[in-house]
This record gives sequence, structure tokens and C-alpha cells, in this order.
Amino acid sequence: MKSAARLPLFVLAVSVAALAFALTAEYGFGLKPCVLCLVQRVPFVLAGLAAGLVLALPRLGRWVMPLVVLTFLVNSGIAFYHVGVEQKWWASACSGSAVQAVDVTDLAAMMSKPAEAQCDEPAWQWHGITMAALNVPFSAAMGLMALAALVRRKDGR
Repeated sequence: MKSAARLPLFVLAVSVAALAFALTAEYGFGLKPCVLCLVQRVPFVLAGLAAGLVLALPRLGRWVMPLVVLTFLVNSGIAFYHVGVEQKWWASACSGSAVQAVDVTDLAAMMSKPAEAQCDEPAWQWHGITMAALNVPFSAAMGLMALAALVRRKDGR
């Protein structure tokens, strides 16, 4: 395998694994994702698609892979924001604590649709560590590892 293909292949594999983990948690274990959980999936989809594009058209790697680094780092920030909502450091529109005025017709419409998961109530946690909290260092590490690989490639190592 060419060394230029290693990073995109790694990014693609990690992105698919992260999405498989999220979908298994949702459909295999019944953990309902909130809006911020769904938003955190988007960067993995984008990174995976970008990596696939670079594998198909390697000449695009020079411009696309730095965007993948940025995508992972942004996802780490989104996950950090989500942790803040879970810990009640700040409010969010998708948290259960957001107060909204509701009239009778809105109430009837809200009662007819299934309950949505709230961003400030984690679907899963282990000793206080939620999936969003796990995603903060995971996405940051992915971004930094991809950045290190790009820098090494430019140095010729």
C-alpha cells in the first residue's frame, strides 16, 4: 500500500467504526440520540466521504486532508459543547430545561409525536462519562493524529 493512501484509509476506517458504534448504540441498545448527538455524526460522515474521495482521486489529498483535520477538531468542539449542556454549564434549545410558551394546539401536536431525547439528559453514562465526553478526546486525537501524519508527509518522513 502506498504511504499516501494510509491516512485516508485510516480516516475512512475510523469514521465508519465511529458511525457503526453510534448506530449500534441507537438501534442495537435502544439509546435514543438527541439533536447534538446527531450533529456529532455529521463530521464523521464528512471525514469518511472526504477520505473516500482522496482514495479515489489521490491528487486531491493535498487540499482535502487538511479539511479532514479541521472536521475532526470542530467535532471535538461540538462534543465539548454537548458535554457542557449535559453538565448544565449552559443551556441549549434541545435541553429539557428550556422553557417555551405553549398554546393548546401546540400541546396537542407535541403529544401526538414521540418524545425526543433531551440534550441535557445523557442516554448512557459510565461513572459520569457520557458518549459526548468520550467524543471530545477521541475527535481531538483523530484531528491531531491526522495533522501529525500530514506534517510528517511534508517533512518527507
